[in-house]
Amino acid sequence: MTQWQRVAIAPEQLHNDIIRLTAQQQHYLCRVLRLQPGDRFIALMQPDWWLSELRDLETAQRLEPIEIQTELAIAITLMVALPKNGFEEIIRCCTELGVRSIIPVISDRTLLKPSAQKLQRWRRIATEAAEQCERQHIPDLADPLSFAQAIETADGSDRYLAVTRTSAPHLLALPLPPPSESIAIATGPEGGWTPHEVQQALNTGFQPISLGQRILRAVTAPIVALSLLNGHYEVYSSACSSCSEGAN
Repeated sequence: MTQWQRVAIAPEQLHNDIIRLTAQQQHYLCRVLRLQPGDRFIALMQPDWWLSELRDLETAQRLEPIEIQTELAIAITLMVALPKNGFEEIIRCCTELGVRSIIPVISDRTLLKPSAQKLQRWRRIATEAAEQCERQHIPDLADPLSFAQAIETADGSDRYLAVTRTSAPHLLALPLPPPSESIAIATGPEGGWTPHEVQQALNTGFQPISLGQRILRAVTAPIVALSLLNGHYEVYSSACSSCSEGAN
């Protein structure tokens, strides 16, 4: 496939196949990339990709759909106790690894209290990361929730709580759910979840799990969790595809 630039387009920007570019998109396409009228790019309109052509400095035309499959076989919700630093890196990496939604969590040991401007920046980072890594979906990034709110609202038929210094089974030692279901996984702050938080999660159906024998930083743990799940479901998808081809 030709390496066209990908740009996320909101539904309200489309009018009868004409895309009205935002000021930021105009600057990026025309000033940064130096595209000219007639040049093409890919419009990411979740979950579809469309080959599009720049008409002038402010608009583009949607031409034809592009068949693509880049998403994980399962929807993963990541609940992250906000670290003091490094949350932007978590957003970038976990978007690349296929997370479907991210819930920032205010835990008992959380120090960061993000502003509205910070949330806007985080959502912009998720969009840019999705464009860069050829996602079909831009992860949903929720407003921060308290731990109690997050465990009640987390979407996932199977829900896991990453813990340390316990005999909890490793994530990949469990029978993970099939793609027809979904997963929620929660990773804690520096210092870990408090005993009260762990008990709250267990009471709402979360299963404690380990991410390995070493103690991971709050910034590292969610990336490791997504990496493990990414590897499992990428292999699952490849195996299913091979079986389908063999049956034909």
